[in-house]
Amino acid sequence: MGRDGYPPPSDGAALFAQVSYLLRGDVVLGNLEQALTESGTSKCGKKEKDCFAFRTPPSTADALGEAGLTVLNVANNHSYDYGQSGLDGTVTALESAGLGHTGLVDELRRVQKRPVRVIVLGFGFYPTGESILDIPRAQELVQEADRWADVVVVTFHGGAEGKDATRVPRGMETYLGEERGDLRAFSHAVVDAGADLVVGHGPHVLRGMEWYGDRLIAYSLGNFVGNHTFRVDGPRGVGGVLRVKLRGDGSWVRGKLAPVALVGDGTAVPDPAEAAHGVVRELSRKDFGPRAIQVSLTGKLSPP
Repeated sequence: MGRDGYPPPSDGAALFAQVSYLLRGDVVLGNLEQALTESGTSKCGKKEKDCFAFRTPPSTADALGEAGLTVLNVANNHSYDYGQSGLDGTVTALESAGLGHTGLVDELRRVQKRPVRVIVLGFGFYPTGESILDIPRAQELVQEADRWADVVVVTFHGGAEGKDATRVPRGMETYLGEERGDLRAFSHAVVDAGADLVVGHGPHVLRGMEWYGDRLIAYSLGNFVGNHTFRVDGPRGVGGVLRVKLRGDGSWVRGKLAPVALVGDGTAVPDPAEAAHGVVRELSRKDFGPRAIQVSLTGKLSPP
């Protein structure tokens, strides 16, 4: 929602105002790629170039809840931008706003108990959270969650970044010298272990969606909102809100991709061109062939 010198408009509320109607559901999950703090030391030195540290005041957590979000993933490469005190402040701010969080080590986030028990598990490639690089550990966590929950949702932050990172390759992805996950292997493994829905983020662009083991894997939903935090030209300005309905046993009922565009400095608005539909349809077909999720002209998602 911002960085030093660029406070979010309306304490963050304006960034979501035009798309908040899409953020309605029993579980509304987002990836919070920043700190919510006024303390801590930036990871970026004063003379460093091409280093980005993101934070807004703790009060901006209220904008997330008011927009409709219920649980935020903090297993990503910017949650620790202001060190441990910054991460601690983020957790405190989210909890004070009545929001759940997931992705910390050993964190099984129970987000709903009645009538359906749901757990959301977050993974990333930084040591501050659970790792997508340790697939056996991820499977153990999913299995542990599945013993209690009726529905297990896995969200991950991984993959390469940028306008050329729209494809889901086979094998390990790297970026800036970092291993950022074998996303196909990870996603398949957690579904095999009991995950009912897998939702990815990190590349800052949309990626394809795969139907695997009768479960949906969305490899990247692209950017959603920003405020002087990332470029929004080309494919980086095309995103979407994934809306999924599952039965109490985790099986598929229906899904839809609501197309979103980022305008100005990163404000989210409904996309009248509905670009996300064509992008995800084509990438799904190219990357997953017979396992590609089907995307209708109106964004309806259907198994192949």
